[in-house]
Amino acid sequence: MPNQGNESPAPMKLRVARTIKWNIVDKISTQLLYGITGIVLANLLDPADFGLIGAVLVFQAFATMFIDSGFSSALIQRKSPTELDYSSVLWFNIAMSVAVYLILFFCAPVIADLFGGDKRIIGLARVMFLTFIINATAIVQTNRLMKQMNVRLIAVSNSLGLIAGGAVGIALALTGYGAWALVWQAVVLSACKSLTLWIVSRWRPLIKFSWHSLMTYRRIGFSMMGATFLSILFQKIYSFFIGNRAGIIPLGYYTQAEKWSTMGVSSLASILSSSFLPALSEYQDEPARFTAASAKMIRFTSYLLFPSCAMLAVMATPLFHLLFGHKWDGSIILFQLLMLKGIFTVLTTLYQNFIMSRGHARLIMAGEIIRDAVAVVAIIITLPYIALSSPADITEGVAIFLWGQVAASAVTWVVLLIIGARLSWRTPWRVLTDSIPYALLSLLAVIAMLLVKPLFDQPLAILACEAVTGIGIYLLINHLCDSKIQHDVIGYILGRWRQQKC
Repeated sequence: MPNQGNESPAPMKLRVARTIKWNIVDKISTQLLYGITGIVLANLLDPADFGLIGAVLVFQAFATMFIDSGFSSALIQRKSPTELDYSSVLWFNIAMSVAVYLILFFCAPVIADLFGGDKRIIGLARVMFLTFIINATAIVQTNRLMKQMNVRLIAVSNSLGLIAGGAVGIALALTGYGAWALVWQAVVLSACKSLTLWIVSRWRPLIKFSWHSLMTYRRIGFSMMGATFLSILFQKIYSFFIGNRAGIIPLGYYTQAEKWSTMGVSSLASILSSSFLPALSEYQDEPARFTAASAKMIRFTSYLLFPSCAMLAVMATPLFHLLFGHKWDGSIILFQLLMLKGIFTVLTTLYQNFIMSRGHARLIMAGEIIRDAVAVVAIIITLPYIALSSPADITEGVAIFLWGQVAASAVTWVVLLIIGARLSWRTPWRVLTDSIPYALLSLLAVIAMLLVKPLFDQPLAILACEAVTGIGIYLLINHLCDSKIQHDVIGYILGRWRQQKC
């Protein structure tokens, strides 16, 4: 970007740090608002209500992927997109969203038939799918802000949308609208977020469309769309089989477990993509700087990832009991399995950033193909058990089914570790050595948490003791080991706070 006056652009390290800070602020505020709303709705609504929406979300995920077609990711990867590029992608997204909505509108009865013929799904789907068109109008605005590493405005739009959507959802749930509360929550959230982005971004598209401009992104865009398709297929095929074979209520338990596990995992993966990909793209032709930056990014990710997922898995039972009583006990084991899978998911996303920033999107799709091949084998093996249940465990079969998801994620992690290391001018072992110390320290913290757990019998006391023990030991050991990443994180936070105070 050109300088304005005598002001020089901030160093890349500071820009990345600011982006990470605002991404974390965004995700914390987003998850806080989303979490509060989710807790209230989970206590007001039944598992069947969430199961109905889970059935709709299977098709919504695929439709959203086709609407964008991977062009937004390609815009971030390119160093200097033009105004015509941005405008062409926007108009393409909007046109695709309308076309996809019309197709799914008329296919809603078929979707209902796939999930036991529950006719309630028809109306829910037709309204929920309106979010396709609404979200498509703001994909490019979000993309431009990410490209500029200006996450603050994205954070504002997310928070406003969550507040408005949450208020509507809770109000409808209190008045007995059931699953419709979740539908209108999503619609209002999308509308408020998109409107805010149009206002704060101050960018307006050209009234022009260039097919030639769009096609200059086709190699990366279509490759990313293929990889995204396989990724979504891998994620949502489980929801489809659970709803189709086990029923709407087990799907409701799975949907709830997936929602709470995804809140943390997706947030961290999103922080990595929006914070690291623009920086890595600028270093794509400088091996020394790319290698140094990627190594530090792995250490930063591992520092946050391993303790977060491990500690949340350990604290799952007292956490669910504190928030929901025993209403969602069927979701606990599913949540724990999804947190284990989340470790592989976030690391895979990080390696994908390395590959994407070097312009090798086809290699990402190759990794997805390998993962899905393993997933198909796992599905074939575990599908006969998916409907197993007992009075003590209604999701017994679903848990067996999810082990296949964990195995497939682990295989993908290994494949992309090898590819990502090569494109970062490093060996897989060198990449692993950046993560292993934090995994081992997290294991020590988890062992300590398990040792103190029997000392209490109330959910709040157990949760508080486990959290203080785990976090305290992890921070202490990192301090005693003179962790540079922990020193940099704390130093940046304190340094920025002191600057603002002065």
